Amino acid sequence: MLVALNFSPELLLRAQGIRVVFFDVDGVLTDGGLYFTEQGETIKRFNTLDGHGLKLLQRAGIIPVVITGRDSKPLRLRLAALGIEHVHYGTEDKRPAAEHTLKVLGVNWEQAAAMGDDWPDLAVMVRCALACAPCNGHPEVKAVAHYITHARGGEGAARELCDLLLTASGRYAALLEEHRQ
Repeated sequence: MLVALNFSPELLLRAQGIRVVFFDVDGVLTDGGLYFTEQGETIKRFNTLDGHGLKLLQRAGIIPVVITGRDSKPLRLRLAALGIEHVHYGTEDKRPAAEHTLKVLGVNWEQAAAMGDDWPDLAVMVRCALACAPCNGHPEVKAVAHYITHARGGEGAARELCDLLLTASGRYAALLEEHRQ
């Protein structure tokens, strides 16, 4: 079976052994734009590629965790539909939330990856074994990232990280084959 992805050996080595992945929402799982209705409600756009990638991570035994500075009913509905169990809403200081989750899950920073796009994500990203940023992330965030995606936030960037982790874990080809049958 031919696999179309190609990650560098160094990146795959860094991604091996990752058991938990922290994701920001605005600018990572969404395009970062805030859309408001006439009633003042916030609307967000999510990418189905990212959503399927998060489901695949879970099937591979890699736990996605969301830490976001915002909270909204649409966000809660989307994350529930994806089966994301570990979520921290309305969290501006993300490091303590990440540390709490690591403790609950019994893993350490060397087994964690993170994807963020702006300064509030830095404290988590710099502690993880693998840090990732979407190509349209802030320059300071991209400067600490081990991997910068080709896709923009909310347009498949999270899926790229998922694919990297699935490849490094050795699960990518088998999961792909299941979808080809």
